[in-house]
Amino acid sequence: MVIALFELPFVVALYKVETMTKLSVNINKIATLRNARGGNMPDLIKTALDCERFGAQGITVHPRPDERHIRYSDVTALKPLINTEFNIEGYPSGPFIDLVLSVKPAQVTLVPDPPDAITSNAGWDTIKNQAFLKETIREFHNHGIRTSIFIETDPEMIRHAAETGTDRVELYTEAYARSYKMNRETAIKPFTAAALVAAGVGLGLNAGHDLNLDNLRYFSENVSGLLEVSIGHALICDALYLGLENTIQLYLRQLKETRN
Repeated sequence: MVIALFELPFVVALYKVETMTKLSVNINKIATLRNARGGNMPDLIKTALDCERFGAQGITVHPRPDERHIRYSDVTALKPLINTEFNIEGYPSGPFIDLVLSVKPAQVTLVPDPPDAITSNAGWDTIKNQAFLKETIREFHNHGIRTSIFIETDPEMIRHAAETGTDRVELYTEAYARSYKMNRETAIKPFTAAALVAAGVGLGLNAGHDLNLDNLRYFSENVSGLLEVSIGHALICDALYLGLENTIQLYLRQLKETRN
């Protein structure tokens, strides 16, 4: 294809829009607050739709076996109403797999959480769990669902993740967030390197866990090929002070100012 010189600014602008990192809002904490009193306050579905209306490009939920925040029934109720990308996270137990196959989200993110985990705190061992992940991912692919594996920055784990057939990996960013204020250059190095490894083996790249308004922009600036960040706890905490619409716009600004 031949591109005239006068067309180049348009082409460059289009490329930047297409490669901007997407913000997926994890609404688990909204469900936690609702469940604390019973009833339907705050309204989980309204919040999800408001997040989309305020600019979020995706909604993430992480149902756990005890349904202490997102319930399986929430996932089913949300699916026909979500207009952006719907991402379901969780450990691929039998009931979880059945839920995902019935709902058919845009993406499923597999995490190695034990049932009693408060929050995700480790990535997959993609060597030890290779066969299990391959079989699980194959089943999701057979139903047209994009897959992502929650993983740490170990290059070997990323390389073996590619062998499972997954489409993407999601980098577990707690270590970055914890070290950011002490030395952000040191904190980002493993993630910069991990992004290059992922690209080298043909994997798309997501990230999540403890990313916030303080550390998100620097992460986005330095991690190449970042397709999506999933943010929940920090974003909902910020919304208590700043309002949900304003908060989502502030997070989007961090990503829009640093195109990948």
